Parts: sequence; C-alpha cells; structure tokens
Amino acid sequence: MTAEPNSPRAAIRVDLGAIFVSLELSKSTWLVTSLSPGSEKMSRHSVAGGDLPALLTCLSLLREKARAREGRLYRVVVIQEAGLDGFWLHRALAAECWITSHVVDAASIAVSRRHRRAKTDRIDGETLVRTLMAWMRGEPRVCAMVRVPAIEDEDRRRVGRERKALVEERKRHVNRIKGLLFTVGVRGYEPARRDRRERLDDLRTGDGRPLPAHLKAQLCRELDRLELVNEQIKAVEAERDAQSAKLEATAPQAMLEEIKGIGAEFASTLAHEGLFRQFGNRRQIAAYAGLAPSPWRSGSIDREQGVSKAGNPRLRTTMIQLAWLWLRYQPASALTRWFHERVSMS
Repeated sequence: MTAEPNSPRAAIRVDLGAIFVSLELSKSTWLVTSLSPGSEKMSRHSVAGGDLPALLTCLSLLREKARAREGRLYRVVVIQEAGLDGFWLHRALAAECWITSHVVDAASIAVSRRHRRAKTDRIDGETLVRTLMAWMRGEPRVCAMVRVPAIEDEDRRRVGRERKALVEERKRHVNRIKGLLFTVGVRGYEPARRDRRERLDDLRTGDGRPLPAHLKAQLCRELDRLELVNEQIKAVEAERDAQSAKLEATAPQAMLEEIKGIGAEFASTLAHEGLFRQFGNRRQIAAYAGLAPSPWRSGSIDREQGVSKAGNPRLRTTMIQLAWLWLRYQPASALTRWFHERVSMS
C-alpha cells in the first residue's frame, strides 16, 4: 500500500510555545536542527564541534528571529543523544535560564524497520525534533529521557569503573604471556604468582631448550606492564576504601558492607551505579539494570526472550553475581529458602 503522490502534507503543530532544537554531535561539527513558532519548516545550522559560545550564539539568534516574526521571546528546548560528549554540554545549556535541556536514550527512539533505510545527520536531527515535540505533548512511551547524575555522583563512580578496566587489562597481559609461552611448548606458567620472575628464569621450551633471548626480553616487558597494572589496581582500591571510610554508618554503601557476602567492591558498585537514584518499585530497578523480562506475544505466539539487557551493564553483572553469592553466604535467609523451594518444585 503506497501513499497518494498528491496527498496533502500533515500540518506540524508549532503552537507549543517554544523553539525546539536538536543537536547532532560529532567531533568536528555540531548540527543544530530547529523548529520555531510561526514556521512550518525546520532550519539547520552547523557550528564547530566543542564551540559552546558559538552554539549559544546560534540559539540566541533563533530566539531573535522568532521574536521578530511572532513579537515575543520563546524559551528554547534542546534535545541531544547520550553519547561520547557525556553530560557537560547538557549542564552548560541547563545553566542558561532561557534553555531547557534534555538528554535522550538513542535506543528508545522508534525508527523505520526497513532493511535498508536512509540515515544522515539531517534525518536524525529532524527525528529528534519530532520526538522532542511528541514528548513535550505528553505522548506516552515516545522515548526515554536520561536522568543526568550530579557531578559528584558521576565522579564517585569513576573509581569502580577504572578498577574494572584495569582488571580487564591485567587479564589481557596474563593471557598474552601465556600465549607467548604456549608457542614454544611451555605450559603451566602463572604470571599472577609472586615468584613469576624467578620461575621465568627456570623455564625450558617443549624440546628442553632455554627460552630464546628476544622472547624472554618480550616476556620481561610484559611482566613489567603486568606489575604496573597491579600497582594501579592497588592504588584504585585504596582510593575506594578511603572513600568508604568517610561515609556515615547510615549511608547505603556502609550498610551494604555490613552484610555477609557483600564486599567493598560489590557495595561500591551497587551504591554508585544503582542506589544514587530513587526507584518507585522493583520493576523500575529491574528495567534500569537490564533485568526486566522481554515477552514476545502476538496472536498465538507467546514466548519469553529472557532479560532485556537494556540497562546498566555494570549494575546487572554485580546483581547477578550477588544473587549466586547470596545463596552461599546467606543459606538460612528467607530469600534463599524461597529460591530453593521454587527450584525444587520445578
């Protein structure tokens, strides 16, 4: 079924009393797409990436043009996708009394389901403007706006995230060392042991020869990097423990650390990745962590696709690990007994 070629264009409602602006952000260019009262066409402007004064000037000019056309000053409502630029631009725009800024989860915006569809910054900018207008009209489920954390909350969570990145880096160094040794027939060497340097001198290849000179030099440099990462992990953990020591006894992180089976890292992750915000019910917590169910029901089809995994991956991983550790360290709790009863019945 195709649309009639001469069918009239649907009118765009522009009487919401604001100038709607979307920002398509890239490293080199910021594309500004706007729809102002009294105009049925979207305008586009571009400023250099990272040039905040030029962006504010562009938005101010849009206000002046709308005032010249309509005889009054309108507020500016801006929307941008959560991405590489983080939230600094949102905070800078929200600091202006005449700008209302929103950050949207890009994955929550409905798009065409065609296998091949056009995608350009121009199309994305217009889509964001239409999405913002629908959200301002109060249309349900049109998109999901991001709740921007406070600067202090965002900064505190960097410690746990840095530790996770360092642990992953340590794993790569260990695997690389094992892989290099495996190519010459050496098995069973553990780079994580404290006597790794001494054991390296005693290693022999699979045919009984000493390690080649260049290979041994490369392994020594890999061990240097591994030991540097270990030192940085200890420094990050000391910083985490120092933060925890300053907390009051009623703080969520301090209370979590008192529970058997929850250590310093789990308590820090749960507090900084999840408990920094308020939730109305368990379903909201599950949706934020990506643990909400994903049913697929249409007509006679009714099946469950599993958890959505659409939330915070760090919080989700920690909650799943904690669930299994809870069965080990809290065997007599009501939750553990309920789980065993439910599993045994199935």
